Amino acid sequence: MFQSFEVTARPEQGPPRLKALRGVMQAEGLDGFLVPRADAHQGEYVAPRDERLAWLTGFTGSAGFCAVLTEVAGVFIDGRYRTQVKAQVADVYTPVPWPDVTLGAWLQEQLPDGGVVGFDPWLHSAGQIAALRDTLEGSGIEMRVHDNLVDRIWEDQPQPPLGMVKEHALEFAGETHDDKRARLAEALREDGHAAALITLPDSLCWLLNIRGSDIPRNPVAHGFCILHDSGTVDLFMTEDKLIEVRDHLGEAVTVHPPDALIAALGALRGKVRVDRATVPYVLAELLGEQAAFDGDPCALPKARKNAAEIDGTAAVHLRDGAAVVELLAWLDAQPPGSLCETDVVTKLEGLRRNDNALQDISFETIAGTGPNGAIMHYRVTEETDSPLEDGQLIVLDSGGQYLDGTTDITRTIAIGAPPAEACAAFTRVLQGMIAMSRLRWPVGLAGRDIEAVGRVPLWLAGQDFDHGLGHGVGAYLSVHEGPQRLARTSHVPIEPGMILSNEPGYYREGAFGIRIENLIVAQEAAHKPGADAHRKMLDWRTLTFVPIDRRLIVADMLTKVERDWLNSYHAEVAEKIGPRLSSGAKTWLDAATAPL
Repeated sequence: MFQSFEVTARPEQGPPRLKALRGVMQAEGLDGFLVPRADAHQGEYVAPRDERLAWLTGFTGSAGFCAVLTEVAGVFIDGRYRTQVKAQVADVYTPVPWPDVTLGAWLQEQLPDGGVVGFDPWLHSAGQIAALRDTLEGSGIEMRVHDNLVDRIWEDQPQPPLGMVKEHALEFAGETHDDKRARLAEALREDGHAAALITLPDSLCWLLNIRGSDIPRNPVAHGFCILHDSGTVDLFMTEDKLIEVRDHLGEAVTVHPPDALIAALGALRGKVRVDRATVPYVLAELLGEQAAFDGDPCALPKARKNAAEIDGTAAVHLRDGAAVVELLAWLDAQPPGSLCETDVVTKLEGLRRNDNALQDISFETIAGTGPNGAIMHYRVTEETDSPLEDGQLIVLDSGGQYLDGTTDITRTIAIGAPPAEACAAFTRVLQGMIAMSRLRWPVGLAGRDIEAVGRVPLWLAGQDFDHGLGHGVGAYLSVHEGPQRLARTSHVPIEPGMILSNEPGYYREGAFGIRIENLIVAQEAAHKPGADAHRKMLDWRTLTFVPIDRRLIVADMLTKVERDWLNSYHAEVAEKIGPRLSSGAKTWLDAATAPL
């Protein structure tokens, strides 16, 4: 298996760690302290050193935070993690459904007479603190900048990551970093900005055509950079990490030690573009009125994949799809009860290793059987590893980081004879996935405008799921990439070249989980013959080619259009993936893709 990076607290460790934190809070005169899952770069993923939330509470989800007060410690989690958190945190912590309950409202309820709540200004964005202070206005609750109290009590805290940085080849990037810097600098000049501060690791790596290894499963490097309106860049990163890319970066990129950032920002003149949602509070305060909150200048250009990135991603999905099909064929040959979840994870990761372009998996493989499948972001451990029993489903969500692209695929597989209620729910999930795959929509619509298409079949049965329908995906970058999403909260218009996941699901706590996920890329829709072209339309090109378990489909529930789509998709899977398989897997695939 690939090396696992786990920082967490066992349930019995939670109470003493919480007690120690409260002791430091009392000594500092604080009534509360915020512990987010965040680092100074404000990306979604953090290095082991920055897993403060997991170390303190045991909760390992990719989003959430803890508000520690003297009498109560709330762990704020969204709908994806409300089952998971129950199994991971000790009873000294109180799960809080977020964003249904906001932090501001919760603090006012818990501190009715006011109080002082500390926060690390590097670990919260300017937007987060501004919104929180607005909510707390008049409550008597003070938000106070403080050093990080968790760091004081975490005796064996890992050191900051120092992974080596490598060049991302032009054949995969599709554009030189000279050209990227030049076109973004032109946009700065047009907007009257003297510079832009870039904090997100994936934005920095995309801009400079580099990749790193500071974050588990994500090929990014920790650092900051200032892009000037001249196209030059000041890069703030430990120089030892850059030994292999000095020539690649060239004379237009000047390297500085990380602790030189504050002085460099203080020396800037003119407006500095920053992203309110991701710039650390401390840096926004330093810039003051110079800050122009116009978003990360790399975000949209990075999201709009060029031809080389799309071609690479499409190619890697064929190789990755073959590995997944080999796994499914092997899994189908094992009798129920003979395997555990870890066996499936180990086998799949081994099959992916056969590709020399593979650098890592793209996230910890999710292999949840039976009730574990209902935990949306389940990660198997020695304590939870469960056998694959007859009549169960297994949710298998996995992906790879390859030099030419990033993959993310979920298939739900029947073990033995599946229950009828699971098959009905699976068919509704499939109908939602097909509906989104077939969608054509007018240019200018955002994820919030179209994501309901993938939920309607479930809604009609009184069912739903508590995660977005889809997230953006990078090109050998983060498997979760903004700003585009298929979600009710996404206002970003979908544009050609954007790669997203299409992953409706259904989860019945204590029983089973279902999710089907393909990656899709937005493109200009071809004009339909005989149609009156009222306006420009977009549609999707499917990138993922792996069969969908026909044993879980209630065929009579499908319309002719849905059946035709599925049969056509399976025919394409057989055509594209079949020649890449072993003879045994090829025989299995022929049966798995037979017309429904």
